[in-house]
Amino acid sequence: MPVCDPDPRREYCPPVDDPLGPLLDLPGVADSVRAARDAVDAVHAHPANRRGWAVSAAEASVRAARASAAIDGADVDLPADGPVTDPLTAGSLRVAESIGALLGTWQRAPLQALARLHLLAAADLVPAERDDLLGRPRADDSVSTRLDLLAGLVSGGTSVPGPVMVAVVHGELLALNAFGTADGIVARAAARLTAIGSGLDPKGLAVPEVAYLRKLPAYRAAAEGFASGEPGGIAAWIKHCCAAIESGAREGKSIADAQG
Repeated sequence: MPVCDPDPRREYCPPVDDPLGPLLDLPGVADSVRAARDAVDAVHAHPANRRGWAVSAAEASVRAARASAAIDGADVDLPADGPVTDPLTAGSLRVAESIGALLGTWQRAPLQALARLHLLAAADLVPAERDDLLGRPRADDSVSTRLDLLAGLVSGGTSVPGPVMVAVVHGELLALNAFGTADGIVARAAARLTAIGSGLDPKGLAVPEVAYLRKLPAYRAAAEGFASGEPGGIAAWIKHCCAAIESGAREGKSIADAQG
C-alpha cells in the first residue's frame, strides 16, 4: 500500500518500501520534478517534433556529447572533415551514437551497459597494452556493492519519477568514480539513458548537459553535496538536475525552432 501525501499537488505516491520514495519529501524536490517534467513534455509537443523529432534528437545528441566532453576539459571543436582527434570528445561522440542500441541493455542489465559505455568513452584514454581496464570497474568492494545497488534500482527497484531517478544515477556514478577514466562522460550518458528509458524524455530531445557546462562550478558543488549523503546536499543535487533538465528542454526547443 502506498502512503499518500494529503497535498493534492503531489503527483506521485511512493510505495512504503520504495527505497527512493523519501527523496520526494525533501524540500523543494516535488515542485522541481513537476517543473522538469512539464518542460520536457512541452518540447515533445513542439510542432516540429511531431514528425521531425528524429532530426531534433540527432542534433540534441551531438550537443549533449560535446557539452559532456567539455565539462571534463575536452577540446570540442569538431573538424569540418576528418577524424575527431581529442580523445574525450571522440569517446563522448561514440557514447552518444550508442545510446539507442544500449537502451534495452540499460533497463535489463545496467552493469553490462555501463561497461560498454566505459569501453566506448575511454578507448583512446588508456594505453593499448592496458585495454583490459576498459569496461572494468575498480577492484573495490564498496564500489561493487554500490554499483549493484544502483543496478537494482535501474532495473525495477524503484518507481520514483524520471527526474529523481536521473539525478540519482548521475550523482551516484559521479561520486563512485568507478572506472577511474571518463567517469563523468559515463555518468552523464547513463543519466541520458535513464531519462529516455524512464519515459521522462523518451525521444532524447532535451540537452541538460549544456546547462551543466554553462554553470560548471554550481554543477560540481551540487555533485559534491550529493556525494556527502546529507539530505540537504541530496535535495540540492536533485533540484540542480531538475533545473538543468528545464534548461535542457529550452535548448531542445531552440533545436526544434531551427527546423522552421
